[in-house]
Amino acid sequence: MDDSEPISWRRDATTSRTVRVLWSLGVGTFFAAIGIIVFWRIFELTGQIGGQSIVVAVAIAIVATILALAASDRTEQHVEALGRRLPITTPADERLDRAMDAAIGAIVMMAVMGTLIVAGRIVSQRDLLAVGAGPFTGLAALTIPLALVAIVLAVFLKSVGTFDPEDEAIYLYDPDQAIDLDVIRDASIRQVGDTAIVKFEYDQPDGQYVQGPRRLTMPPAVAREVQALVRSKSSPAR
Repeated sequence: MDDSEPISWRRDATTSRTVRVLWSLGVGTFFAAIGIIVFWRIFELTGQIGGQSIVVAVAIAIVATILALAASDRTEQHVEALGRRLPITTPADERLDRAMDAAIGAIVMMAVMGTLIVAGRIVSQRDLLAVGAGPFTGLAALTIPLALVAIVLAVFLKSVGTFDPEDEAIYLYDPDQAIDLDVIRDASIRQVGDTAIVKFEYDQPDGQYVQGPRRLTMPPAVAREVQALVRSKSSPAR
């Protein structure tokens, strides 16, 4: 490829595993918390009529169905068939992928939170720790703020844009924005998973503040191209 040819990239839950995992676990944690509360409430209510085994069986069937759909190569077809039997609308391809990611994340976090809650109850009932179930319930509750952090990181790591070496500019989309590399003095890179976080150091002509993003996420290969161009422009030989 020509060195002056524009390079486009897209980093979101579809193309980045890091973004996908963060989004899945972040959103899944909230669904997991709601699911545990609803399950436990129904489980307690059905205890009066001896239907707890049915509740457990239904919950296991739902989890098994979700895992089977996620593992299938024909997830969309199976969901469409299910939609014809139930009064639900089949989501589009990308929405279906995100829905499955959220469902898998919810199952994973249900397992984590459920394990902590059960461990806390066992410790409390058997007096294994002087502080009781506090540490376990505290860790389970801590997953909620951590989920918020994961969602914020997933949003931050999302990036869609084009690097144009000929124009010496970066064009961002969603929202639209253009970054003139002439006003950038240096660019440093920190890699997180399959995504690079580029930190820009702007020139300040006459002490004036230059507007523009100070940090930007992009694929590592594109980040290295941007860094090389910025540093070549700021070198004494230029």
